[in-house]
Amino acid sequence: MDTNKTFFAHETAVIDDGCVIGEGTKIWHFSHIMPNCIIGNNCNIGQNVVVSPQVILGNNVKVQNNVSIYTGVRCEDDVFLGPSMVFTNVINPRSAIKRQDQYLETVVKKGASIGANATIVCGNNIGEYAFIGAGAVVIKEVKPYALVVGNPSKQIGWISEYGHRLSFDDGGLATCPESGDKYALKNNELRKL
Repeated sequence: MDTNKTFFAHETAVIDDGCVIGEGTKIWHFSHIMPNCIIGNNCNIGQNVVVSPQVILGNNVKVQNNVSIYTGVRCEDDVFLGPSMVFTNVINPRSAIKRQDQYLETVVKKGASIGANATIVCGNNIGEYAFIGAGAVVIKEVKPYALVVGNPSKQIGWISEYGHRLSFDDGGLATCPESGDKYALKNNELRKL
């Protein structure tokens, strides 16, 4: 366990050896941080969270209650993981067959949000600032700024860095109502101007 004591861990949290935990991070009741995880600065790990071995979380990652983050997952900075969402790490699990050598990597890019009870099937990356709706089951790659919902998930629109659904004019331009940031949609790709 990191002994620099610049993070908070509730007395019921379990933090295994070999973990690196950043300054200002908080780990709450009954959470288990397994060996060799890297957790960045100013993260919040909610109640009853499992962070499996070798998981990497960037800075300012918010993990809500009852989330399972399995080996092979990497979350970049400013990611939000909603209550009871889950990642998988084996595409065809069987109890009697060991497949630890077949874990698929999943990367959640900067600023992405994953809603409550969503499932991210392993090997499908989530683009920057994408927004995964509550209960969605993600079975393919998600583009940056994409808004996806459903089971299986499908893209229904685009979302700003502030989390607002974007409406486009005839020229493919949109403005975030909160930040005033402008976005351009061209060839089914969104970019911030």
